[in-house]
Amino acid sequence: MMIMIAAAAENNALGKDNKIVWHLPNDYKRFKRLTSGHHIIMGRKTFESLQKPLPDRIHIIVTRQKDYQVPGCIIVDSIEKALQACPQGQDSFIIGGGEIYTIGLPHADKIELTRVHGSFEADAFFPEINDTEWKLEASEFNEKDEKHNYDYTYLTFIRK
Repeated sequence: MMIMIAAAAENNALGKDNKIVWHLPNDYKRFKRLTSGHHIIMGRKTFESLQKPLPDRIHIIVTRQKDYQVPGCIIVDSIEKALQACPQGQDSFIIGGGEIYTIGLPHADKIELTRVHGSFEADAFFPEINDTEWKLEASEFNEKDEKHNYDYTYLTFIRK
């Protein structure tokens, strides 16, 4: 199954200047739990924002740069080649950024979205989720606290 995983604000903001504009430690833990042991597809800028490969995951980086290389990572020049690099019959994840989410959405079977309750200035956005194509399967609200400056909701969507 191809799963998109993201945290996006109510205005679909993902981040600004290649950085996430909120800090939600529980969301990072959930991301790690869901993606560990799997292939993860991302754009070059998203990979570079990580600063190094994430442990226990196979990284597939989509870039137009012809000579881009990262030891231990799979480098491709299209979303189609990224999808082909994923093992069949296993969960794989599209982890961003905005452009990769947009071109990956038609290929996704499931969306794991953390909706951050707020609107933020951003230069990268998550695509709109069309309710004629997607069904909300699960929702879990989380209140802000001493470690989380914003309320947020985990949303799981399945393609209809």
